[in-house]
This record gives sequence, C-alpha cells and structure tokens, in this order.
Amino acid sequence: MSDKKERMMNKFVEIATKIGNQVHLRSLRDAFATIIPLFVLAGLAVLINSVVFPWILSGQMLETAEQFGTSIIRGTLNSAGLLLCPAIAYFLSKNKGFSNPISAAIIAIATYITMMPLQLMATTTTGEEVLVDNVLSFNNLGTGTMFAGIVIGLAATELLIALNKFDILKINLGEKVPPAVSRSFNVMIPAIITVSLFSGLSLLLMITLGTDLISLIVTIIQEPLRAVGTSLVGYLFLYSLGNLFFGLGIHQSVINGPFTEPFMTQNINENSVAFAEGVDIPHILTISFQTAFAQMGGTGATISLIIAILIFSKVKAYRQIANLSAAPGIFEINEPLIFGMPIVFNLPMIIPFVLLPIIQTIIAYLATAGGLISKTVVYIPWVTPPVISGWLATGGDWRASVLQVFLIVLGVIIYLPFLKISERVLIKQAELEQDL
Repeated sequence: MSDKKERMMNKFVEIATKIGNQVHLRSLRDAFATIIPLFVLAGLAVLINSVVFPWILSGQMLETAEQFGTSIIRGTLNSAGLLLCPAIAYFLSKNKGFSNPISAAIIAIATYITMMPLQLMATTTTGEEVLVDNVLSFNNLGTGTMFAGIVIGLAATELLIALNKFDILKINLGEKVPPAVSRSFNVMIPAIITVSLFSGLSLLLMITLGTDLISLIVTIIQEPLRAVGTSLVGYLFLYSLGNLFFGLGIHQSVINGPFTEPFMTQNINENSVAFAEGVDIPHILTISFQTAFAQMGGTGATISLIIAILIFSKVKAYRQIANLSAAPGIFEINEPLIFGMPIVFNLPMIIPFVLLPIIQTIIAYLATAGGLISKTVVYIPWVTPPVISGWLATGGDWRASVLQVFLIVLGVIIYLPFLKISERVLIKQAELEQDL
C-alpha cells in the first residue's frame, strides 16, 4: 500500500472511530443494549400468547391465559419510550463524568412525563367519543415514541449537566450528611430548573401550536428519518456501509448502532404489538428480519463462507480458521473469521462480505412482500442460530426456515469464487515471501 493510500486509510479510520466513540451515539448504543432483554421477553410473550397458548387452550381459558403475555407487553413494548429515556440519560451522564447518573435518569423520566399530553379521546361502550383528563396513554409511552424518548433523554440530561456546573446552583450541606443526601441537594436546583423549563416549553407548544413536544418530534423528526432508514433502499445503503466499515476493520455498529438499529427495533416492537392484537402487521424490515435473513453467521452472512471453506477449500490455514469459527458462527459471532482469515483488508473477501447481505435482504424482502413467508413479529436475540431464528422471528412459520436454508446455500455459491481468488492471492504471497 502506497504512503498516500495508507494516509487516506488512516484518516478514514480515525474519522470513523471518532463517530463510533461520540458520546451521544455511544450512550444510545449502551441504552439499547440495557433494555434489549426486555424486548426479548416481550418477543417470547408474544410467541407464547399467539402460538403456544392457542395450541393447548381455547375459549375462556385461552382469554384468561393470554393476560400473562398482555401484562408483559404492557410493561415492555408499550412502555419502550419511557424505559429508553432514563436509560439514555443514565449512560450519557455517566459517559460525560456526571457524578449522579441515577438522578439524571430520574429527572429524565419526570421531564418525559411532563412533555406528555394528559388528555385523550376515548370511545365508550356505546360508541360515543369522550375527552378523558389526567391520564397517560400507552401511545405516548411505547414503541411509537421511542425516538421522542431518545431526544428528551439527551436534551434533559445535557441541560441538567450544564446547570450543575454552576456552583451557585448547588446546595452544600457540608461533610456530616450522608453522601446520597449531599448529592441529592447538589442537583436539586438544576433538577427544578430542568423540569420547569421543559414544562414551560410544553405549555408554550400547546398554546401556540396546539400540540405537545412528543407529537412534534414524532411528526417532524422521527417518522421522516424512519421512512428513509427503513425503506429498502435506505436500509440497504446504511447496512452495507456498516458492513464495508467492518471490512476495513471498523465495527459495523458505528453505522448500525445509531442509524438503523433504533428504527428497526421500533419496527419489530410495533409488529409484535400488532401480532398480539390480531391486526395487520405493518413492517417488513425489522431488526429480527435483519438477524434472520441478512446476517446468518454474523455480519456478512459468514455462515455460508464457513461452509464453503469446509467443503471446498484445500488451504490448511483457511480450514483451521473455519473449524475454529464454526461453533461461534452458529451463534452469529464471527470475529474469529473476520480477523483470523482475515476478511479485513482482504479485497476478494470484502466484496461478497458486503454484496451477499444485499442479495439476501432483497430476496427475503420480496418473499415477505409476496406472502411466501410471514412478516417478522418476534424480537429474537442476535445470537439465535440460523434456521431456528427464521421460525421464531416469524411466529412459527416453517417457510421462513426453508428460505434461510436456501439463502445459506446461495451464500456458499456467491462466496466460493471469491474464496478461490483469495486462496490464489494467499498462495502467491507465500511464494513471493519464499523468494525474498
């Protein structure tokens, strides 16, 4: 590699690393990682309610048993925005060195609720619409307002931290009081100002525009961004860019973490709620769709590469790496293969590493849109093995597993010629080294 190319590559790596380590994006990633177990629980609840219980129960007993899953859904999916807001506040304050991250999380919850409308239109049993006061709607707490929870959590925490830097706003009780009490009083005035300012903003929006901040964020920011990021073209561009970064040694979470995962997670949560309620499933592209069809074996769909190596490769080094990578690859962990083969900075392998997930996504998308397989409705952990993941994600549709097998075989065919090129390059490099 020439000096000029090396300098350009180093600069590119430096910029991408800075993006990945940006404090707000890092906090967003950490917050999502924290609440993922609740989304997995919600997915299991939806699966049990909609697939398992109907197999073994019926009538009134089925309706009673379904309250099990319904209660879990209310506490997870239907509260997703409320859960995400304090999680982001906690990690942002912690990542910025704020001494009281728990207070930041609590204040974020208070701020989030302050911004909510306390009135909603409800339909009575007679069909009459009435205005109900002093209530909080799950519509403002759940998956539909996750982005609002992100924005409010970030904004409230930034304001709190900024105000807390002014010593004049701190109440110092001395050294004889318990540390928890001292920290609480230190942040008291900044907390009062933060919540009050957001409350004033809420009132101003209601007076001038007749709306609330959460609705405004959803309408003006969230939905346009989600429309782009979860459209087929937009998603393929962002996801492929993340895979290309990985091929250059920068983890794909730099792109996928902040720019696709929040919206794809929101999509699967909305699908889960719709599936549980028995209404039309709204989204094809979800985080579970990605796990099941675009990254079998991990980023780059490398389960196909492992199979191709084990069946067709005669290069001892590659076969050893494939043997070591097979067990982790079943559970979507492919760093041993990416850095051991390596795929990183290996142009013949970077091409299918980026190209194959695009092809698999398009095929699975068309199959779903055409009704050949069901839409994904269950949030599945990213470590769920291929074939099983398709069945689980679609709520028990065996056709999704068949499609996964087809996509894996297709992946072997696509990887194979590039694998052979990579082998020739490896052999040629070894010969050149022997001649030196």
